[in-house]
Amino acid sequence: MPLQPDLDLKTYLSKKREMVDAALKDYLPEPEGLTSDLIEAMRYSLFAGGKRLRPILCLAGADAVGPLEKDPLPVACALELIHTYSLIHDDLPLMDDDDLRRGKPTSHKVFGEPMALLAGDGLLTEAFRLMTSPEMSVRISADRLLRVIRLIAHAAGYGGMVGGQAVDIQWEGRKADLQVVKFMHTHKTGALITASVVSGAMLGGAGESEISAITAYGEHIGLAFQIADDILDIEGDSAALGKRVGADIQKGKMTYPAVLGMEESKDIQNTLVQTAIQDLRPFGSSAEPLRQIARYIIERKT
Repeated sequence: MPLQPDLDLKTYLSKKREMVDAALKDYLPEPEGLTSDLIEAMRYSLFAGGKRLRPILCLAGADAVGPLEKDPLPVACALELIHTYSLIHDDLPLMDDDDLRRGKPTSHKVFGEPMALLAGDGLLTEAFRLMTSPEMSVRISADRLLRVIRLIAHAAGYGGMVGGQAVDIQWEGRKADLQVVKFMHTHKTGALITASVVSGAMLGGAGESEISAITAYGEHIGLAFQIADDILDIEGDSAALGKRVGADIQKGKMTYPAVLGMEESKDIQNTLVQTAIQDLRPFGSSAEPLRQIARYIIERKT
């Protein structure tokens, strides 16, 4: 049944998050045997909290073109596994060297650096096992599923998230450059966000024109999300964020406020959100969650 414009976003996000959490607990086994420490480390970061934005975007993308009930869940959960792996690796001392994530000690602080590294590796590879499970191949045509997996693999690899992270590291402490920071943000953060909502639409049976429109939406909210993170690192509350603020400035990170200042950065993110909402014009009321998520991205405090 199509969702109406009077949708309560808080309730929608809560229900989708509960659905994702329940599925993740089913998909990832309890620690046992000789690899129990590894599985415990994987589960520690996966269930340490979080908004589940990427899997929710996947589910909302499917809802926008035609609800499939639980069909997109394995892919939605795979996206969260990939996202969690990236956070574990980002927090390592040889990367961002963060002690806290979502208000809890980071993986390497609890399990040590080698096990944290392997936990991230395990989550990444488990994501692709999940997307190729019989559960998916029975429900979705092979051609469509292969297209989704290829999209997500590209967004997670050197052409997306990993490439953006590499640029982030290489440009620490260097003179701020708008083109570089835009590249970094659209790849490190935006690529997987875009792939999340587009994969959901593909699984929902979207046609090419719908895929094009929802891709534009994803690109706009992906960049807006990272700009919002840049701003929160300056104006946010450490207790609410569950991590220290001001780290970007201390490390000489390249951010939108560093390049353009706070006021212009906020203007840009507002424009991006309004444009994203316009991107959804081909869709009816069933895309209302995506419209409200676009607004939420820059209104959030965590």
